[in-house]
Amino acid sequence: MQIIPVIDLRSGVVVRAQAGQRKDYRPIQSLLAKTCDPIEIVQGFFTLGSFDTLYIADLDAIMQSGDNRTVIARISEVFPKLRLWVDPGLRHAKDFVDWRLALNIDLVLGSESLHDPFDLNALDKGQDYILSLDFLGSDFLGPMQILTQAHLWPSRLIVMTLKNIGLSAGPDWRRLEKILASAGDRSVYAAGGVRGEEDLRTLKAMGAAGVLVASALHQKKLSFNTVR
Repeated sequence: MQIIPVIDLRSGVVVRAQAGQRKDYRPIQSLLAKTCDPIEIVQGFFTLGSFDTLYIADLDAIMQSGDNRTVIARISEVFPKLRLWVDPGLRHAKDFVDWRLALNIDLVLGSESLHDPFDLNALDKGQDYILSLDFLGSDFLGPMQILTQAHLWPSRLIVMTLKNIGLSAGPDWRRLEKILASAGDRSVYAAGGVRGEEDLRTLKAMGAAGVLVASALHQKKLSFNTVR
């Protein structure tokens, strides 16, 4: 099972995500790095082992208050062997091309940002993009058709439980189980609430292809060799 580290960018630095309350996010304090500089944080992740994919949430772009394109391009340049999954808060399929910053970037389409669910039909399912199904508590964020019409889903899905992020609350097992049952042969990645090795082993047993993690890595509760 793939363990994918996460960085949330705001105003050019890495911030600590907590319960989806983005306006309250503050610069990260990590055991892996002395500062909240994105390059230093990514280098810190490598002290925990090898990994080949990094998830980046551009919070300024998601919140429509600017973007971190320059920072993301720099990360891509410094770590060319990393596959970057970038959520830039795309609202329409036509915006997809504008965010093709480098060959090693795959774009994440967040359901909370998409305005028209059928925009997904305008994209080639063979393209390297990921759909994030975003939840805040029991509420699905985005047009409900994205959740209920599985034929719109690409080959890779993230189940993003924002309310659990940064709180060591554990994944939303019931929701993950339901989406895994609907996903068919698609790869499903869990995000939000992972506390340690036991959660990873449970997710692997459920059939998750991978997991997005931040806090447990920054606190050195996990390494990238924990579950394979």
